[in-house]
Amino acid sequence: MKRRLAAILATDVVGYSRLIRADEEGTITALKALRVDLIDPKIAEHHGRVVKLMGDGMLAEFPSVVDAVRAAVETQAAVAKHNAGLPEDKRIEFRVGVNLGDVVIDGNDIHGDGVNVAARLESLAEPGGICISGKVYEEVRDRTDLAFEDLGEQQVKNIDRPVRVWRWIANAGVTASVSAKTNEPFQLPDKPTIAVLPFVNLSGDPEQEYFADGISEDIITGLSKNSYINVISRNSTFAYKSKSTRLRDVSVDSGAQYVLEGSVRKAGQRIRVTAQLIDAASNRHLWAERYDRDLDDIFAVQDEIVGSIVHALVGTDGALERSARQRSIEASTTTQSAYDCYLQAREFYYRHGDVGLEEAEVLFEKTIELDPGFARAYSALAWLHLRRFKLLLTASFESMEQKVLDLAFHALRLDPDDYRAHMTLGRLYSYQGKHAKGRAEFDRALRINPNDTNVLATSADALVYCERVDEALERCQRAIRLNPNAPDWYWQTLGFTYFHLGRYEEALEALERITDLGQARRILAATYAHLSRLDEARHEAEEFMKVVPNFSIKEWARTEPYTDPNELQRYVDGMRKAGLPE
Repeated sequence: MKRRLAAILATDVVGYSRLIRADEEGTITALKALRVDLIDPKIAEHHGRVVKLMGDGMLAEFPSVVDAVRAAVETQAAVAKHNAGLPEDKRIEFRVGVNLGDVVIDGNDIHGDGVNVAARLESLAEPGGICISGKVYEEVRDRTDLAFEDLGEQQVKNIDRPVRVWRWIANAGVTASVSAKTNEPFQLPDKPTIAVLPFVNLSGDPEQEYFADGISEDIITGLSKNSYINVISRNSTFAYKSKSTRLRDVSVDSGAQYVLEGSVRKAGQRIRVTAQLIDAASNRHLWAERYDRDLDDIFAVQDEIVGSIVHALVGTDGALERSARQRSIEASTTTQSAYDCYLQAREFYYRHGDVGLEEAEVLFEKTIELDPGFARAYSALAWLHLRRFKLLLTASFESMEQKVLDLAFHALRLDPDDYRAHMTLGRLYSYQGKHAKGRAEFDRALRINPNDTNVLATSADALVYCERVDEALERCQRAIRLNPNAPDWYWQTLGFTYFHLGRYEEALEALERITDLGQARRILAATYAHLSRLDEARHEAEEFMKVVPNFSIKEWARTEPYTDPNELQRYVDGMRKAGLPE
């Protein structure tokens, strides 16, 4: 009987029986396609072999532990990207376990304790997750940039000894791999980090969901303005909305030691807001409060919550607390109907993507009619018009330029600390080629709100144009660290930055994280072209032209504000090689 040491990878499909009951033929067909298109190629790429298929499960072996783990991680990432465009009831997700152990060889099959442990590890993994044994962890800990959490020793079925289990931290793995490309540490400063979960709407009216979301976001903004703490972005924490999630998982996924959760009940002109701050590692409550107030007091409630959290996290220095409270206050509105309208506009802007811009514009304008002194409505409307231009939905730069300037300056006359208005001016000045003025506006925005990831990512995009690409990379990476569930345009900005550093492989890695490529296909086409992968470059160019059929390189280049003509030429050369029209 022959034996050998091998790395064993075991997988199974989450909820396979349910999927089969719902659609037997469709599930089997989809599973086969995933295996052929994604899973088998990843295993082969990392020198593994599929030992056997077992209905919804699979067993593979590798001569290298590092190869086995990399295959597992890349497979889970590829499946997640594939699932992103599918409805939840059609998604096929896998659990994966990886073990290192002695196996018994039986023809093409393998047996033994090493195989059994891999199967038990797989059963401990979460959907889309990976669990590895202690032996595997010891082999890969210093040989990869992946992150794992120690789950301790686990007693598993039919194994007579406890098994040390480590769980792959998906988002931390992404962050680590991004930071590794820079050859320098990429970590948050040594200060408290907090994630604010979306407050639960207890009003009994689903239509009031936007109100609870608005309170959550305003608390995030208030906390973000404090330089003594790190605040995870709204985009990442709102991914947990309407989901039953363990606070420890939120902490692990986001890198936040502290989590704030709460609820909102709105009835007529009365509101009840509850909030509690929790140390996620120990599940210890640091602070909790309930506020029963008139609706007009909502801003005071938000400010009190922010002040209490700062007090709990950064100590009892009176001057520090007063400063933190003061910086959390935004010039707001005393007109409840205007605030309500503003929250509805913001909901359309966030939830309905590009198609919601028109409705959001109408509601922001209505907000201004209800309260002409509400600064945030002007800056939000200014940014909306700028976004339309970025999405090539505006007739020309000139058609929106003065409108954006007027709105942003009006917001700043009402509130000089409206960081969104400073961000908008920073981006507009960048488009105008006024880079020094643009950088100054971005710097003002970050002094007011050092944690805002949109400011960080937007300023990174602008810095590329004025030959400050290393600084752009640093800001973009920080934005992704504070926003682990980063939107596609952050990855596009990171890819754009790597492209102009001449690091095309890393640009490609960033761009391939985008779930809905859309206009990002242009930079992807240019990247493939510089890598001499011309078939892929031409394909991306063709797909881009379906999105923007009237695109021309000459007209596009006319509005690009590069200070270095060689960098503009780098992009133009890539697009030409890809076949985009002059």
